[in-house]
Amino acid sequence: MKTAVETVPSYVLDAWWMPDAGAPATDARDASTGEVLARVSAEGLDLAAVVEHARTVGQEELGRLTMHGRALKLRELAGYLNGRREELYAVSAQTGATRGDSMVDIDGGIGVLFTFSSKGRRELPNSNVVVEGPVEPLSKDGSFIGEHIYTRIPGADVQVNAFNFPVWGMLEKFAPAFLAGVPTIVKPATPGMHLAAAAVRAMVDSGILPPGSLQLVAGSARDLLDQLDYRDMVSFTGSAATAALLRAHPNVSGGGVRFTAETDSLNAAILGPDAMPGTPEFEAFIRSVVTEMTVKAGQKCTAIRRAIVPDGLRGAVIDAVGARINERVVVGDPRTEGVTMGALASLEQLADVRAAVEAMLAAGGELAHGTLAAPGVPDAAGPGSGVGRGAFMSPVLLDWPDAEAAAVHTLEAFGPVCGVLGFSTHDGGASEAVRLAALGAGSLVATVCSNDPDFVREVVTGIAARHGRVLVLNREDARTSTGHGSPVPHLVHGGPGRAGGGEELGGIRSVKHHMQRTAIQGSPNMLTAVTGVWHEGADRRIAGEAEFGGVAGEVHPFRKSLAELRIGDAFASGLRPVSLEDITAFAESTGDTFYAHTDPVAAAKNPFFPGIVAHGYLLVSWAAGLFVEPAPGPVLANYGLEKLRFLTPVAAGDSIRVTLTAKEISPRVTDDYGEVRWDTVINNQNGDVVASYDVLTLVEKEDTLYKSRGRRATVPRPP
Repeated sequence: MKTAVETVPSYVLDAWWMPDAGAPATDARDASTGEVLARVSAEGLDLAAVVEHARTVGQEELGRLTMHGRALKLRELAGYLNGRREELYAVSAQTGATRGDSMVDIDGGIGVLFTFSSKGRRELPNSNVVVEGPVEPLSKDGSFIGEHIYTRIPGADVQVNAFNFPVWGMLEKFAPAFLAGVPTIVKPATPGMHLAAAAVRAMVDSGILPPGSLQLVAGSARDLLDQLDYRDMVSFTGSAATAALLRAHPNVSGGGVRFTAETDSLNAAILGPDAMPGTPEFEAFIRSVVTEMTVKAGQKCTAIRRAIVPDGLRGAVIDAVGARINERVVVGDPRTEGVTMGALASLEQLADVRAAVEAMLAAGGELAHGTLAAPGVPDAAGPGSGVGRGAFMSPVLLDWPDAEAAAVHTLEAFGPVCGVLGFSTHDGGASEAVRLAALGAGSLVATVCSNDPDFVREVVTGIAARHGRVLVLNREDARTSTGHGSPVPHLVHGGPGRAGGGEELGGIRSVKHHMQRTAIQGSPNMLTAVTGVWHEGADRRIAGEAEFGGVAGEVHPFRKSLAELRIGDAFASGLRPVSLEDITAFAESTGDTFYAHTDPVAAAKNPFFPGIVAHGYLLVSWAAGLFVEPAPGPVLANYGLEKLRFLTPVAAGDSIRVTLTAKEISPRVTDDYGEVRWDTVINNQNGDVVASYDVLTLVEKEDTLYKSRGRRATVPRPP
């Protein structure tokens, strides 16, 4: 008895939702066998309620956490999904993906979560306000200042995803949105919908995500954009044609909905004239082209579509690519032993790719390797299994005798297809390679494969403005490179022109895509209150020398745990004289005998110095001695300085003092300590600023960690 085909459920309003029985639906099929796996329908789903749930419940629940709190949840979620990879691999195989393809999709998506968790805790504050750039003084007396801050947008991030990476495509958008504090509504493509839904089910089962932070629309959502306004954003991956239609929606074109797109592009790999057969660069180029043709059956927006090579090497490249395909590529059901390239996502996708290749052949391309005939494939399940109904296609390599042919620079076959075109090496060839690459009208990525620095420099600077990413491949990184088609979460994934003009991934840049940058103006006290970062001129509670602003009875800030310490707690030291003997002794003990510290005649000729001056690092060392509170207590360690600048030279006979102010306090969510950033200023006896910098310390949350150990604490490595 045949088992009834189930409908893929949506996850909305923090519950699983199914359409009514008999609602119109689309079949989701196994890419290799044609078997109907599930039905897909969102008929009757209240999309307005879905959006409102994100804006209200999702926003409120995510707002209860700081960016560090959300970053830790990403790490916890990544760990949970790691334990459920095998079940996701099994579903992924139904999309035509080999195990290697599935690892790129599933493990790659999990890796994005880990990366954003790490970067969020390391590069963002433990708050919900991000300060960008330096303070701008707007008045002479410092009472009116300005700066830029980022805060999360108040709506939802609606992600519309392509069929080729159902897990990675979702998680690479979800991670930065979640870290920013913006709830996500996922709308996957129908092919692969069941895999995206399986991943969402695992995420929901984890119990890690706050209510309203993730919703899934499993089916058509034609009026979803109708529900959005200026509070929301759309993150789209798919065809350039569909992106253009979505951009034309009134709520996008005139209603203020933010829209970012990552679309198809005719990515290029450029081989340098120096990369002759037998060189490491030639071998790396051939490996890269074949990999990009066959991973995910070439269904990658980053795949190499144009191999741009020196005219004299066209034949060698074609032969080498064909030989490697013959040697390494076995097309078939990915569940069959020995198969290295699976099926395309659907029969419809197969038809589209074949039609595109036929159009290219009619436009002047020549079939150099492969065939459009259905390939013979191993039968995974025995006779009658339906394998013959799968969306299989052989890798196809086209030769373009006319490198100017419009079709190779405008048509994309979104499958295992690549074209080879030659460039003249007259005058080095770099300018000609740049010109051909530019005919793609904007791309996600290009590879330049050469060991010639001059060629690489000219090509990279020539194509960079037309590409979101450029990989330089040579013998030094051929084995360590992540590859042409593998974007990494640390860097931008997107590109100009035909590629959509978007910037997904991109580290903290992509987090800020989900935030509004606002110029804030006011007094130092008010900006300190808004940002949680102390500003010069804001109130301070100063311990130390009364002559320099110290208040009797005020506790030295180094005696305060994070439970007691407040922004603006400060210490002002007395003066310390600087003698020539001190300067000489420091020079001799350190070996820093630069003439400005040791030779009065040479020093006097230096336009920056009044004669022999103290070493900057001597002054910083003395400053530490002036502000430190030496007894064991809440301050566990000093782990660095930032923004150090030496501004006024100090000569023998001068004096220095230091003022230390608690500038920013960041408790670690999972540790018994946190980071304190101290604004530090060294002044001379005249009040001139000698040096300024930030001191970073690790401080106990409660003044118990050191005492409870009865010995010096082992300071954990800062995250």
